[in-house]
Amino acid sequence: MKRKTRNNWLTAVGIGTLLAAASLWTNRRGFYTLQGRVVLITGGSRGLGLIMARHAVAEGARVAICARDAEELERARQELTAGGAEVLALTRDVTDADAVRTLVAEVQQQLGAIDVLINNAGIISAGPLDHTDLRDYQDSMDTHFWAPLHAMQAVLPGMRQRGEGRIVNIASVGGKVAVPHLAPYSASKFALVGLSEAFRSELLQHGILVTTVCPGLMRTGSARHALIKGQHQKEYAWFSIADSLPVISMDADDAARQIWNACRRGDAEVILGLPAKLLSAFHGLLPGTTTDVLGWVNRALPGRTGELGNERRHGYESESAVSQSWLTTLTRKAERANNELTSNK
Repeated sequence: MKRKTRNNWLTAVGIGTLLAAASLWTNRRGFYTLQGRVVLITGGSRGLGLIMARHAVAEGARVAICARDAEELERARQELTAGGAEVLALTRDVTDADAVRTLVAEVQQQLGAIDVLINNAGIISAGPLDHTDLRDYQDSMDTHFWAPLHAMQAVLPGMRQRGEGRIVNIASVGGKVAVPHLAPYSASKFALVGLSEAFRSELLQHGILVTTVCPGLMRTGSARHALIKGQHQKEYAWFSIADSLPVISMDADDAARQIWNACRRGDAEVILGLPAKLLSAFHGLLPGTTTDVLGWVNRALPGRTGELGNERRHGYESESAVSQSWLTTLTRKAERANNELTSNK
């Protein structure tokens, strides 16, 4: 019995040591500095994009952020410039190829050559397949695939000429493992992962490092902007609760720090959050089994409903007593901290 207890203790110590070593390894900074660099962040007015911008500004970067909501963008700009930082805020719809080209041109004209591009703009559509239509897939592909492609194509000539550059594409663990009720999101993030990996393999020879980021759930406060279909209140309830639980989701500021560290190191890929790492690893070993297990998970999610289920509603339009309960306390805190709230939403 004593020997068994001793072996268990040694095993626990070994696992703890490995986890600590893994944490130190993934959190090492690298030697690339953002001081004086020009950084462009799409979807930079709120959530993860805004948090990424805060980190860049704190390190002395000249930052450009873009988003579609002008008022939201102006609030973000005022916050970021409060300490005297140089920040350019431009209202753009990155699903428009011409808008992306003019965005990059204006940033280069006003701030200089773009050293780092962060493709962060995103959209989330949640609901069962029976209420998912082509528009949901098209919007997701426009935002997660075409917009990053247009942005990369726009910054590449300058990066090639200088022989250096960093591109970070914010994908998702949903781009490694398809998640029930998030089919458009997962399909488009899978496409982004493939695009990002292809660009990295061909651009390495030019000194341009492309990093693919696959986070799990993060407490950014952005759940309220998700597009919900099906049984709206029930659908949003499970989504917002999962987005808020500490064990399942990760702190967004910690996620941003790890993303910047991966960018500095020039990593090919980083998967954020232990649940995301475990899910991705399990899928890599047993893809069919993983899909079947998620099929059982799907049975616990809200099913189809009547014609009203085809209607798109934002998360903030799908609130219920459950989604407003103590279970989502951390998400509501993140909403306030990361510019996710507006006067009329």
